[in-house]
Amino acid sequence: MIDVPRLVVAAPASGSGKTTVATGLMAAFARRGLAVSPHKVGPDYIDPGYHALATGRPGRNLDAYLCGPDRIAPLFGHGAAGAGLAVVEGVMGLFDGAAGQGELASTAHVAKLLRAPVVLVVDASSQSRSVAALVHGFASWDPEVRLGGVVLNKVGSERHEALLREALDASGVPVLGVLRRSGAVDTPSRHLGLVPAAERRREALDSVDALAAQVHAGCDLDALLALARSAPPLPEAPWDPAAEVPQGAARPRIAVAGGPAFTFSYAEHGELLRAAGADVVPFDPLRDETLPEGTDGLVIGGGFPEVYAPQLSENAALRARIARFTGPVAAECAGLLYLARELDGQPMCGVLDATATMSERLTLGYREAVAVADSALAAAGTRVRGHEFHRTVLEPGSGATPAWGVTRPERRTEGHIGGADGAVHASYLHVHWAAAPAMAARFAARCARDAA
Repeated sequence: MIDVPRLVVAAPASGSGKTTVATGLMAAFARRGLAVSPHKVGPDYIDPGYHALATGRPGRNLDAYLCGPDRIAPLFGHGAAGAGLAVVEGVMGLFDGAAGQGELASTAHVAKLLRAPVVLVVDASSQSRSVAALVHGFASWDPEVRLGGVVLNKVGSERHEALLREALDASGVPVLGVLRRSGAVDTPSRHLGLVPAAERRREALDSVDALAAQVHAGCDLDALLALARSAPPLPEAPWDPAAEVPQGAARPRIAVAGGPAFTFSYAEHGELLRAAGADVVPFDPLRDETLPEGTDGLVIGGGFPEVYAPQLSENAALRARIARFTGPVAAECAGLLYLARELDGQPMCGVLDATATMSERLTLGYREAVAVADSALAAAGTRVRGHEFHRTVLEPGSGATPAWGVTRPERRTEGHIGGADGAVHASYLHVHWAAAPAMAARFAARCARDAA
């Protein structure tokens, strides 16, 4: 049984202010003394970084495409354990899901799986009476989605607010907050979205404080908390990483890349590795000149190596150490680029016989794939769902032994398997290990075996 008060913060479209309201609510309630559990619908890594700053708890993703609908409530229960409130930030528009697959992985889908009331954030900057038609449409489109209230964002004046409230009086959907136009809480963006919180920690903390103050002043926190407490208990049991993987007798040491250049990681990955018996230790490729002592395996996840290519390249000592490393390596996206010979002309680790360059083209979307051959991470034939999100091109895109055969939305091979007995698995594809815990168990076991 999962019994945690919860809200889903959604919007009619991207850019309406979901992150502003969701992060502000998290921070405002946390400053009231509540233990707030932060969640994000979809595969996004960046918003959860701001959620973590707001709440002091790991930001966690709820992706019904990557993890499957049946895992959403258990993963939610795991992340929200001990919390007095959970706030779930949506993705895109409320009803926008995986392309061509109906409601799958949409905010509405996740809200229904969690039986959570939805708060709709509406950008009211260019409308007045029309807001009632918009809200009515969203409230009536799917009777299984409970629209519990509206937060009006980018309201221009008291007169504008009065017109909006008057229009919404007959809708039956209460106004739970009004936020005025303000540039004080803007968060800088670049080619893949917001700048991660880890890259601007002091400024990010200031932004979160400003969001908390704005939401505290403009929203009815008592009414929002009462709405969250109206969510019924969920019958599912919380997800437990220890129940997903066998614990090995050995205790391998697995170093996980972090720091500003490698900020993309799901919290459940480290939890699964630890459940499998591994000792998980962080390292920062921008600053650390060697790997943590006794490293048996490497996990190098996603992030922005293209932004930090000169600094990563300057750390020649660590690049050389990684080039000499013979243990298992699991690399995703940014990790793939870091293992290449070079990135935009800057020397990288040279583990892979490939080069990477920045591109104007955004590669984005969900993928279905199958492991082409055995590797330290996946057995041949393993089927996964993943997500690709980058503006770089790798040549060649797949090695002599590819990491994955992509089967949907198109058919192609992708990534590289290298090293002795497939020790290195490097790919653009982001996979959520909670949906494939055997991969975490296999990697930990391979690290233990090679260290023996």
